[in-house]
Amino acid sequence: MYVPVTGANQCVIGVVLALPDAGAERVRTVRAMAGDPLAQVVPPHITLLPPTAVDTDALAAVADHLRWVASRTAPFDVRLREVGTFRPVSPVVYLSLRSGAAQCDLLQARVRDEAGPLARPLSFPFHPHVTLAQGLDDASLDLAATAGAELEISFEAASLDLCRLSPQGLWEEIRSFSFGTSTDLSPLPQFHQHV
Repeated sequence: MYVPVTGANQCVIGVVLALPDAGAERVRTVRAMAGDPLAQVVPPHITLLPPTAVDTDALAAVADHLRWVASRTAPFDVRLREVGTFRPVSPVVYLSLRSGAAQCDLLQARVRDEAGPLARPLSFPFHPHVTLAQGLDDASLDLAATAGAELEISFEAASLDLCRLSPQGLWEEIRSFSFGTSTDLSPLPQFHQHV
């Protein structure tokens, strides 16, 4: 996972669809069994916006944008099944979306809308997935793939989460935006991360 370097008064954020607790625990177990050190650091999720450096002063505008996107999104079903890999381009094994991929693609495009505060190009084409192991040797990735082949997780995606990378290197949800009904207008907490 590439994490951008931040300047003064910046933080690193991401936007995700979080897995429900039971499904998240199953993914976390596979990731830990494969020896992935990120198993307990990165909550299982589908990425809509990869790690992105933003000015802390822009967080309110980011929250307003995500609230707008969420309010115009209907809940949809996600079904995770079948293991895939990005090897040899990237040492990643993942769980594929058997349903919900088209909705995720539309959602990530709205999140990164060129007129919004999160406009940015992607390093790779968008491919919705849930990571089972990353950055490990081939034997460990194969182990994750074998264990992940037993997983099937279904849930209703009903919100998106704004997450922040803490100075301690942990991803934390700082705000959740419900689809179709987001009315949370409270101010977003300010975070500062020093280089």
